[in-house]
Amino acid sequence: MQPVWLFDLDNTLHNASPHIFPHINRSMTAYLMRELDLDEPAANRMRMDYWRRYGATLLGLMRHHGTDPRHFLDDTHQFPDLARMVVFDSALHHLLRRLPGRKIVFSNGPRRYAEAVLDVMGIRHHFADVYSVEQMRFHPKPGIRGFRHLLRDHRLNPARCIMVEDSAVNLRTAKRLGMTTVWISRSLRKPPFVDHRLPSVLGLARRTMRGATSR
Repeated sequence: MQPVWLFDLDNTLHNASPHIFPHINRSMTAYLMRELDLDEPAANRMRMDYWRRYGATLLGLMRHHGTDPRHFLDDTHQFPDLARMVVFDSALHHLLRRLPGRKIVFSNGPRRYAEAVLDVMGIRHHFADVYSVEQMRFHPKPGIRGFRHLLRDHRLNPARCIMVEDSAVNLRTAKRLGMTTVWISRSLRKPPFVDHRLPSVLGLARRTMRGATSR
């Protein structure tokens, strides 16, 4: 049996740090200022606090303020010139074509945004599905409920899944469920719940991954 690859999107399949993340952060801060009547420093503090505590600002807003998740996501993921903001390596096409098994994007972002980024990169056709925060019933990673929704909806055996992520805390949940974990990071440390650490997703083509693809 071939593996099922679960790919995070931002800072895994593309580099969101130069343009995408700063834009989203500004949009989220502006949303908090407007909807909760906060000044900019207070809105920034709340945005970061909820992100650290819950893994996603959205979850904190839903729990503490009754925020409509669809309204929040739609408002904060508007990109007037997305094609110029997405930074990626064109070699990703060849990597995805060579990797055996089914591939699914597993992202905390909204589906419309994730689909748009994949279209800009020209790689949407490589993926069987884009499993976004809406499909997770707004229970984003690293919470285990979103993972369980994915496993049930796609009838996946976690032992056959290889999760590829830049966020170590998300991989901790994946490992708890029995998945193989690949951390995209230049960190010198390697947490015990990480099976493979690679500086770039393009490293999946290396010999070090043969054991994972043959499980």
